[in-house]
Amino acid sequence: MDITDIPDGAYTGDESPPDLDEFESADSLLKSGPIRGRLLDVVTGLHTPIKVSDIAALADCDTGTARDYLEWFDEMGLVHRHDGRPVRYERNDAYFQWRRIDRIREDYSEQEIVEALSDTIDQIDDYREQFDADDPDDVSLVEASQEMATEDAWEALSEWETLERRAALLDAARRDRPAAGGTPGHIDA
Repeated sequence: MDITDIPDGAYTGDESPPDLDEFESADSLLKSGPIRGRLLDVVTGLHTPIKVSDIAALADCDTGTARDYLEWFDEMGLVHRHDGRPVRYERNDAYFQWRRIDRIREDYSEQEIVEALSDTIDQIDDYREQFDADDPDDVSLVEASQEMATEDAWEALSEWETLERRAALLDAARRDRPAAGGTPGHIDA
């Protein structure tokens, strides 16, 4: 039996298998909507430089349209353009970090940001004490697994890393909050 085969005992006989044709295909879900939105979805997932033709194929559009939008995205700072033959693009992580920080500033008051940062730092301190380390990368999962279940150690270290990233974002939002009508300063987080 192939791993993708349905075992004989999976249905009792009075049930019928689902009609997979009734479900919308993954391709149609990913390739519906405006081209700009599809290209933006593709761009947000680019972590290495990719050729324009490959981006166009992923977004289900022609290469010329993809090139036009990618040039616009480059001007906006969403992507980095890598010149050469062929031209390649990748997402600009600094832009997306700036957007997260800007959204924090829009959604929360300065006092709420400081309170959230304080709570986050308290949680980080608890992990530092628990693992007797300053950073989650300093902790060996093998050694931590001797004190607790491997899955629990993995989950705790992952949560700690998430808290470190959250603290950096909150601190950047707190430090660089512009005065009313002002412009934000440099963000180094």
